[in-house]
Amino acid sequence: MSSETGFDTELYKRFPTTEARPEGELEQLEDVWCGPRKPWEWITAINNNFVGVYYVGAALLFFVLAGVLALLMRTQLALPMTGFLAQETYNQIFTMHGTVMMFLFAVPAVEALGVLLLPQMLGARDLPFPRLSAYAFWAYLVGGLCFFCSLFFGLAPNGGWFMYPPLTSMTYSPGINADFWLLGIGFIEISAIAGAIEIIVGVLKTRAPGMTLDKLPIFAWAMLIFACMIIIAFPSIILSTLLLELERALGWPFFDAAKGGDPMLWQHLFWFFGHPEVYIIFLPAAGAMSTLIPAVAQTRLVGYRLVVLAMLATGFISFGVWAHHMFTTGMPQISINYFSAASMAVSVPAGVQVFAWIATLAAGRMRFNTPGLFAVGGLVIFVMGGLTGVMVAMVPFDWQAHDSYFIVAHLHYVLIGGMVFPLFAAIYYWLPMSSARPLSERWGRWIFWLMFVGHNVTFLPMHLTGLMGMPRRVYNYLPDRGWDVPNMISTIGAFLFGLAVLLWVVDMVRNFRPFRETHAGNVFGGPGLEWLPSGRYALRSVPVVKSLYPVWDQPDLARDVEAGRYFLPGAPRGERETMITSPISAEPQYLQRMPRPSSWYVWGAIFTAGFFLILTIQAYLASVISGVLALYCILKWCWGLDRPSGPATVDVGGGVRLPTYVSGPSSHGWWAMVITLIVSGMVAIMACFSYVFLWSRRPDLWQAPPEIGALPLTLVLLAAAGLGAWASQGALKLDRPRSAPLAAALMLGATLAAGGAFAAEASAWWNSGLRPDASSQGATVYALLAWQGVFVAIALMMGAFVLLRRLCGLVSPRHPATFELVALFVVFTAVQGTATTLLIRLFPGGGA
Repeated sequence: MSSETGFDTELYKRFPTTEARPEGELEQLEDVWCGPRKPWEWITAINNNFVGVYYVGAALLFFVLAGVLALLMRTQLALPMTGFLAQETYNQIFTMHGTVMMFLFAVPAVEALGVLLLPQMLGARDLPFPRLSAYAFWAYLVGGLCFFCSLFFGLAPNGGWFMYPPLTSMTYSPGINADFWLLGIGFIEISAIAGAIEIIVGVLKTRAPGMTLDKLPIFAWAMLIFACMIIIAFPSIILSTLLLELERALGWPFFDAAKGGDPMLWQHLFWFFGHPEVYIIFLPAAGAMSTLIPAVAQTRLVGYRLVVLAMLATGFISFGVWAHHMFTTGMPQISINYFSAASMAVSVPAGVQVFAWIATLAAGRMRFNTPGLFAVGGLVIFVMGGLTGVMVAMVPFDWQAHDSYFIVAHLHYVLIGGMVFPLFAAIYYWLPMSSARPLSERWGRWIFWLMFVGHNVTFLPMHLTGLMGMPRRVYNYLPDRGWDVPNMISTIGAFLFGLAVLLWVVDMVRNFRPFRETHAGNVFGGPGLEWLPSGRYALRSVPVVKSLYPVWDQPDLARDVEAGRYFLPGAPRGERETMITSPISAEPQYLQRMPRPSSWYVWGAIFTAGFFLILTIQAYLASVISGVLALYCILKWCWGLDRPSGPATVDVGGGVRLPTYVSGPSSHGWWAMVITLIVSGMVAIMACFSYVFLWSRRPDLWQAPPEIGALPLTLVLLAAAGLGAWASQGALKLDRPRSAPLAAALMLGATLAAGGAFAAEASAWWNSGLRPDASSQGATVYALLAWQGVFVAIALMMGAFVLLRRLCGLVSPRHPATFELVALFVVFTAVQGTATTLLIRLFPGGGA
C-alpha cells in the first residue's frame, strides 16, 4: 500500500525488526553525537539537549532578575511618600521589569522549553536547524544581558514596557535610553522568530513515522500554534520599533501629530503584537498542562481533539482583540463593540481547556506531587484572572478600571497563573529527563505553597486598590487615600513569592545535574516518547508510533528502541543525521545530514547583537564593522550547505532505503524559506496599513505622487526580476552542460533588475520633492521604499553568493536546493516591490 508520498506504509509491519545489529554500531552513533570534550566546545555545542538547557536557564535567569526589580518596586510602594527610589530610577526599574518579563522571559522560556523537549517528544535526533537554534540563543543571551546592564549606567528606558509615543519621542525622552529599548527589543524579537521557524519546521517535518496529526503530542500542537502566532504577530512589533527609531533618529514623523503622524498608530501596531502575545505565552503553558496532567492523574486527557480545536480557536480569535486595550482612546462605537465581543469570545476556547483538565483530574487518581500542585494552583489562579478579564472586556467597566491597579492585578493573575505556575510544573515534571537527580519533592511542596500564597497576597489586594482609584505607573502616593494597608500587604506577599523563588534556586543548585550519561528517568510515569531511554543522539532508533500515548500503549517500546529495532538505529553515513517525514501523515521522505558544531554561528550571533547595540550609542562606523563581520560569519556558516555527500540512498533499517538529498517543497529548507518570507510579508502588510491609516487621519497633508514616467519602467524591471528568477530554476533543471552557467546568469540578472526597479522608484519620489521628514506621507513612502531596498540589497548579495558557488563548482542540477531558495526570495522581492509601488502610486488616487 503506497501513500501520496510514494512510501509503502506496509513496511511499517517490519518493525520492530528482529535482526541483530552490527557490532560497534552503537559506539559509532555515540561518537558521532558526542558531547563537548574541550572547554570551548561547551559554547559551540548545538545538540538540543545542550542548547535547550542553556536556553531555559537563561530565560529563568531573566525571570529572577526581573523579580528582583519587582521587589524594589514593591518596597518603594509599601508606604506612602517613600524615598527608597528616586522617580527616574523607579521609572527605569518599572520599564525594565515589564520589558524583561514580557520580552526576555515569557516568550523565550516557552520557546526554550520547545527546543529542549520537542526532538525527544517527536522521536527525532534533533530539530532540523540546530545551528539556527544556537544562533538564536546566543543572540538572545548576549543582547539580553547587554540590554539589562543598561540599568546600571542610567541608560535604561523609562517610558514603560509599552513605550507609548509621544512620551517616548525625542522631545520628551531625549538621550539614548529609549533607543536601547527600540533597537534591543526589535533585535530580540528577530531571535524569537528564528526559534519559531525552527519549531514549525521541526514539528511538521521531523516526527517519528506513524505520528500522524491525530497522534501528535498536545505539547507539540501547542508549540506549533505558538510558533505560527509568532510568525504573524511579531513582525508588527519589529515594524513599530523601526518606525519609532526612524522618527527619533531621523525625524520621520510617523507619530508626530504636527506633521500628520498619529500616536494611535503605535498603539495599533503594538497591541496587534501585544494582545496575541498573552495567548502566545499561554498556549505552550497550556500544552504543558495538557501533557503533564494525564501523568499526574495517570489517565488519558479528556477531549484531546476538543483541546486541539480550542488551541487553534484561541490562536485565531486572539488576533481580533488587539484594540481591547484601546477602549478609552476614542475609537468608533462599532469598533469598540466588535473588540469587546471578541475579547469575551476568546475566553470560550480557554474554558474548554480548563474543563478538560478538571475532567481529566476527576477521571483519574490525582497525585498531589509537586507538578500536580503547580498545575492545580496555576489552574485556580488562571481562572481568577480569566474572570477579571471578562470584566474588563465590558466597555463601561473598562472605562472605570483602565490604567488602575485593577488592570495590574488582572494582568498578573493571567500571566502568572497561565504561564509561570505551568512553567514550574513543567520544570519539576521534565527536569528528570535532563538531570541525573530530580528536584526535592519536600522542598517543592514548600516552594509551591509559598509561591501560591505569596501570589494571592500580592495581587488580590491590587483589585481593591485599583477600584479605590490608585493609578498604575506611579512611584509614590499621598497618605490620606486609604491605599496604605493594601499596598503593605501586597509588598509582604511579593517578598513571600521572592522567598519561594530563592528556595527553588537553592534546590536547583542542590539537585540539578545536567549533561550526565544517565538521567533520573520517568519519575512521574509520563506516557510520551521523551521518557524512552536516550543519549546525546536522543533515541537509539526512531520508533513507529501507533498511539497518542506510546509508552503506555506499547509495553516493549523502550526495550525495542534501545535495541535498535526501528528506523535509523545507527549512523549509516558516519555523520549526524535525522529522518525527515511528511507534514500530514509522518511518512519517511529522506535522511537529513545534520551539521557538526562550529564557532561561526556563535560569532555571528555576537556580531549581530553588537551591530544593534553599538548602533544605539550612535557609533556608526563600529556598528557597520560589526554588521559586516556578522554577515561574513553567516555566509561562512551557509557556505557548506547543499553540498553533495555520500550515496544517493541509504538503508535506515528494516531494508527501507531513503534518499539523502531532496529539493523543492519536500525539503525542510524550502519550508524555512517560505516561513521567513511570510514574516517579511507581514512586515510589509503592517507598513501598508500604517500608510493607509495615516492618510485616513490627515488626508489634507497628502500630495500627488510623481508623474507616471518611471512607473512603467519600475514595473517592467520588477516583472523581469521575478520571471528571471523563476526561469533560472527551469534552466538549472535542464541538466545540460551549460545549464548551471545559464541559471547563474539569469539569477544575477534578476537581482540586478530588482535593484534597477528600486533605484528608478526611489529617484522618482525624490525628484518629486517629497521628503521623509516633511510629513507622514513622506515618512511612510520612504519607509516602504527602505524596506524594499533592504530586500533588494539581500537579493543582490544572494545573486553574488550564487555566482561564487557556481565558480566553485557548487551549483549543480542534481543539487538545486540553495538555488531554489534564492529564487524564491527574489520572486518574493519582486512581488513585494510591485504591491508596495502600486499602493503608494495609486492610493489615494492623486492626493487630497
